[in-house]
Amino acid sequence: TTELSSDFDSSPTVESVEDNPDGGCHIYRNGYYRSSIAVVEGILEVNIIQMTSIQMTESQAENSLVDFVVTCQGSLPTDVCTVVSDPTCQVSKSMVCDPVVVTDECLLTIRRAFEEPGTYCINITLGDDTSQALASALISVNGGEPT
Repeated sequence: TTELSSDFDSSPTVESVEDNPDGGCHIYRNGYYRSSIAVVEGILEVNIIQMTSIQMTESQAENSLVDFVVTCQGSLPTDVCTVVSDPTCQVSKSMVCDPVVVTDECLLTIRRAFEEPGTYCINITLGDDTSQALASALISVNGGEPT
């Protein structure tokens, strides 16, 4: 028999049954549990607000460098991933992830290299321990000049 204590709470009752493979017995466990849920804001929105080509000397002209200025709303990110794909955004060509330190407002400059001229789909994902948010853009790289 069991007795309920005078400080009975309305927590859900848990009953579990386990098979004991050695003796063929069942073990019954009864009890109460509590759980708490923490609601976090997360990263709500990401926007690419500017794309700027970095001018390089002729000896450095192997790769075209582009700076992406990105803003976000919500919590501050701890990492950024950039996926460069074909213009249809179906075939991934490269992926780079880096940790970031953002202090007061979410404003990041992300520099990425492009090996050859062409049109690319860019996916920039900002993340933290609890959330991720994505922004996408098409970029045309013509000898270092994004359009």
